[in-house]
Formats: sequence, C-alpha cells, structure tokens
Amino acid sequence: MLAAGAGPSERADQALSELCAGYWHPLYAYVRRRGYDPDDARDLTQSFFVRLIEQRRLAAADPVRGRFRSFLLTSMKNFLASEWRREAAAKRGGVADIVSIDAAVAEDRYRVEPADNLTPEAEYERRWALALVRRALDDVRHGYADRGEGELFDALKAYLGANPRRAPYGELSRRLGRSEGALRTASSRLRARWRTRLREIVAETVQGHRLIDDELDDLVRALAPPS
Repeated sequence: MLAAGAGPSERADQALSELCAGYWHPLYAYVRRRGYDPDDARDLTQSFFVRLIEQRRLAAADPVRGRFRSFLLTSMKNFLASEWRREAAAKRGGVADIVSIDAAVAEDRYRVEPADNLTPEAEYERRWALALVRRALDDVRHGYADRGEGELFDALKAYLGANPRRAPYGELSRRLGRSEGALRTASSRLRARWRTRLREIVAETVQGHRLIDDELDDLVRALAPPS
C-alpha cells in the first residue's frame, strides 16, 4: 500500500489504484458526516486524492511514523481546512477522475447503515474497518472461486460472524452433500483464512507486529455497536 508513495512505476501505479479503490469511501463518509452534501463530498474526495498525488504526499506516509489510517484522516482534515475546499466546489464536474466515485453508489453505501450519533472521526474509523473486512472477504472469496469452491464459500460465509439467520449445518449438509463434520472443519478453515488475510491487509498499513495487533483491536472496537 505504501508503495503508492514511490516514484512513477508500474508498481506504484498499481498501488495507487488499489489505494483509491479501497479507501475512498471511508473518507467520503467522513466528509458527509462533517455536513457536506453528496455532490460536495464526492468532489472533495476526488480533489483530496488529486492533491495527495500531485504533491506526492504519500511519500510522507512512513509507517514508522504512525498508521496509514491516521495519516489519511489527518490529511483529509488539513485538506478540508485549506483553500482546496473552495476550489473543489468551484470546479465541480472538472475534477480529474483519480478515483471513480459513482454518486448513487456512494450514497447507497453511505446510507446502508442506520443513522446514529457517531462523530465524523468515529464514522471514518468504522468505514475504514468495514473496508478492510470486506477486502479480506473478497480476497478469500476469489480464492475459493478459483478452486471451484464458490458454492462452499457462499454457504459458509455466514459462519464468519454471529449471524442468527445462518443455516444450520444439518441443512447445509443435505444441500451440499457433505457431512456435518466436514462442514464444521471447512468453516473453521474459512475463518482461519479470512483472519489471516485480514491480518495481512492490516500489516500493509502499519509497521511491526505490535502495531498490527493494536490496529486489529481498533478495528474490532470500530465495528462494535454504538453504546
């Protein structure tokens, strides 16, 4: 992920593309929670990435100095406090598409969860956690699909969390033609693969095993129901 801050190269371009695709929505949600309307939030998020790239600010995202999650949030706060806020509003429709943000999709994702009293910062933290969890889930899903086990993944993914609506193993056994014991083993393996992939993704944004564990703890707290 931090390779996006390197000089021009195919690897840097790919890392930058992944950065924009994976993390624009937590920032969009933060801007929306700050009170901006959907159009302004979309333009500001686009302009933020333009500024980040043009000024090569990603080179400052040294994991030794902190967490990439915090770096992005602090950068966005500074961005909103600068003259770029007015410039972005004046250039609506003319912002370069560094990251593709479909207005309808952005709002659908923003409104998918019930309204609550989270601060903009807490909203960002939650959306960041969701982005990492979903990325890990998608990566594991692709792995199962590549092995021709997409149906098994779809059947067992509900067991990754406390889902009261998940089908009992007996029902899955009849549907998939596998024993309950085999399905329980497969479920355990799926959970282990997902946790491993999530840890790998978190490791891309911090340095050191201690920070990985701390970041995972923060992720769990961010996803906990509001008290």
